[in-house]
Amino acid sequence: MAAKGVGMANKGPSYGLSRQVQDKIDSKYDPDLEQILVEWISRQCGSGVGKPEPGKQGFQAWLKDGCVLGQLINSLYVVDKPVKKIQSSGMAFKQMEQISQFLTAAESYGVTKTDMFQTVDLWEGKDLAAVQRTLSALGSLAVTKDDGTYLGDPNWFFKKAQENKRDFSEDQMKAGKNVIGLQMGSNKGASQEGMSYGRPRQIL
Repeated sequence: MAAKGVGMANKGPSYGLSRQVQDKIDSKYDPDLEQILVEWISRQCGSGVGKPEPGKQGFQAWLKDGCVLGQLINSLYVVDKPVKKIQSSGMAFKQMEQISQFLTAAESYGVTKTDMFQTVDLWEGKDLAAVQRTLSALGSLAVTKDDGTYLGDPNWFFKKAQENKRDFSEDQMKAGKNVIGLQMGSNKGASQEGMSYGRPRQIL
């Protein structure tokens, strides 16, 4: 545990990452998830992307220049690939640019902001657990969309609850409102005494 009661609740000023904080972040990195992600990405992108050395540093080195990430997000689109140009470069700004193109594309694909890592999380290795979280969210979306582009094992990722409003057409939204209207407006078979307002009804 953290010394001197410095818990998660204590959000005092932070002066750079202490070793202890970094260890805490690192402890969230999941080696089992790493294996699933590596397996998925290599199936999704083909053998050309190779596989990293096992472990966090290997995982980071594999994804750091943004090429594998670009191929991954492109593989989830049949037409209109979002990352137009993927090229290996030793230049830092080029690598970061490719990572950020992946992040933009992943967000358009449906990954929520809260599941998104920051470029430095990957590039500087600040938070590789966050990178895993983004890739898991992407995998879950790919499984959920079920549009034929996902090439992994469907059991690797949880299907997401379809809460993304943009996926619903106007007609579906209207139909949904009608259903709610019917439930609210008509109390068929429910007498007023069944609707006691004093205490919450037991929903069995």
